Amino acid sequence: MEQLTHHNTEVLILRCREGDKQAYHQLYKLYSRAMYNVGYRIVNDADEAKDVLQDSFISAFNSLDHYRGDASFGAWLKRIVVNKAINIVRRRRFERIPDTETFDVKEDMEVDVLEGFPFTVEKVKHAMAQLPEGYRVVLSLYLLEGYDHAEIAEILGITESTSKSQFNRSKKKLKEILESSYEKA
Repeated sequence: MEQLTHHNTEVLILRCREGDKQAYHQLYKLYSRAMYNVGYRIVNDADEAKDVLQDSFISAFNSLDHYRGDASFGAWLKRIVVNKAINIVRRRRFERIPDTETFDVKEDMEVDVLEGFPFTVEKVKHAMAQLPEGYRVVLSLYLLEGYDHAEIAEILGITESTSKSQFNRSKKKLKEILESSYEKA
């Protein structure tokens, strides 16, 4: 099945390169929902996520000649979406990762701080939306998008230790938010 989908995607890409408007639409329909979700998890705003989606597809369609097929089209497109979303986050100046704070501190042992907590997916999503932007971005890229800390550091222009530190702090802050909402319930 996956091979069939990969083949269909390659056929659509060839048709797009030939200028077939229907193929562009089909490619968009195939990937738009997943790519919107990727963008939304990073920017945490529905309108900005729509902008990221639109800008990403425009860039991808304009750059189809540069797509070599080394990775799947979805992975290639996802990288474009992540970069566009990160650019929006960078433009926001008010919730940046603090430059004055020292992040090269000894790492805490990684512990699953949420183990055994009775939270629904919706409650976790709501709590993640309340995280400071720097925390949310690193947490999303690591947990949800599958990037490692070296890749996150490269994407965000920070050190790997900063990424790890932000990730650990985001987990602790997420736990605090979830526990606070649990106590209120």
